Amino acid sequence: MIQNMGSTDRYLRGNVAVGLVVIAALVGFRSAGGITALVLVAILGGTAAVGTCPAYLPFGIDTRPKNSSH
Repeated sequence: MIQNMGSTDRYLRGNVAVGLVVIAALVGFRSAGGITALVLVAILGGTAAVGTCPAYLPFGIDTRPKNSSH
């Protein structure tokens, strides 16, 4: 897949994912809120790890710097 996320975007998603893990732990991993938080962790963490956001593709969004060679 073509990367369409810049480092700031990836950093923010990663940090939000970490925060959601903490929230899931506080409300209980087996609760509805905890499960919802963990699903969001998987989505945000996965997209941050690979550098591609499928939701950006149909709109042509690319948060990488314009001088990026990728």
